Amino acid sequence: MLTEINYTLPMGLSRVDTRNTLINLFLSEAPGTGTGENASKYIYFVEHLQDGNRIFLKRPAALNKGFDFTVNVESHCFTTQGGRHVSTPSHNNIFNDLLAKKNENVVDYTHSIVPLINRLFLLQCVTDENLTAIPHFTIGFPCDVILKSLKWLFIEQDITYWNNSGRQMLFAGLRDRHLV
Repeated sequence: MLTEINYTLPMGLSRVDTRNTLINLFLSEAPGTGTGENASKYIYFVEHLQDGNRIFLKRPAALNKGFDFTVNVESHCFTTQGGRHVSTPSHNNIFNDLLAKKNENVVDYTHSIVPLINRLFLLQCVTDENLTAIPHFTIGFPCDVILKSLKWLFIEQDITYWNNSGRQMLFAGLRDRHLV
């Protein structure tokens, strides 16, 4: 049974509170009664995009580790290493898109995108107005798709790898590629 929920993460939460808030949301899910159609599945619509599509979290994820989820973008296709098209942006999809934007216009990238990535990493507010103020890049996905996906990938990393470094691993990947 598939349940769809519109969810807005409260703004201004710490890493601990963000993690706890989402885990408590997931704890409220009804249990499944079997496999296939009897398994409980959830889609949480968490972000609205400028093109009218949404970002959603899908649970459970394939790894099924308890609190795992995938970050998905409606009506957008990301390519996997095997060449498949999926709605789930990978870290490499984000890295490659940001690198292309940086190569297109390093000044605009450095002055408009880098500060927003840093704010997302620090769990600071990034508004739709902040995103629409980014100069236009002609390459890759729209900036709001990439940055809102990145926000949720940071959160996903915190939940999955809390006892290690969480979001820091993804941020280190950005830093190692000179994207922040």
